[in-house]
Amino acid sequence: MLRIGVMVSGGGTNLQAILDRIEDGTLKNCCVVTVVSSNSKAYAIERAKKKNIPVAVISRRNFDNEEDYDRALIEHMKNHQVGLVVLAGFLSRLGEGFVQEYNNRIINVHPSLIPSFCGKGFYGIIPHQKALEYGVKITGATVHFVEPEYDSGPIILQKAVEVLPDDTPETLQKRVMEQAEWILLPEAIRLFSEDRLEVRGRKVIIRK
Repeated sequence: MLRIGVMVSGGGTNLQAILDRIEDGTLKNCCVVTVVSSNSKAYAIERAKKKNIPVAVISRRNFDNEEDYDRALIEHMKNHQVGLVVLAGFLSRLGEGFVQEYNNRIINVHPSLIPSFCGKGFYGIIPHQKALEYGVKITGATVHFVEPEYDSGPIILQKAVEVLPDDTPETLQKRVMEQAEWILLPEAIRLFSEDRLEVRGRKVIIRK
């Protein structure tokens, strides 16, 4: 059984996508054993409570330095015997200590086709605003392994989504979630749980 720790900051729609795929049997031998929020008011907390999943609020602002924050996160994940950490709309930067502890066991979903519209400051609605400002015809979402730098790390899966002429940042965000994020994130978890992901340098090989 793959024990998953999900980290959130907001509404938790990607968390919900994971929970739905566990419930319908798509994600076999997977369970979310803890949800960690950086924000005590995140609606994702309510989603977790509805499924009786233990929730912890661990906020960077409550720690004097990154090292103490990392240690608190590591201790929490170890206490719950987490095998895979999933960032599902998590907006705080993870420190090197935490990333090294869970090397190639942390995945993140980002609402663009990395390396476009990513990095520090590109979160929430912003990647969609920038995509529209730039006039791209295609955007999408990326799931990748996490490294200390924002939106870096080997890419696991990507899915393209068409940008429509009358899109607003809000309509584009919704379509990227529905057509890409909610599909890619559970699929990446499934591949990880089946031990089918192999990291070779910057590349992720998906074994058959």
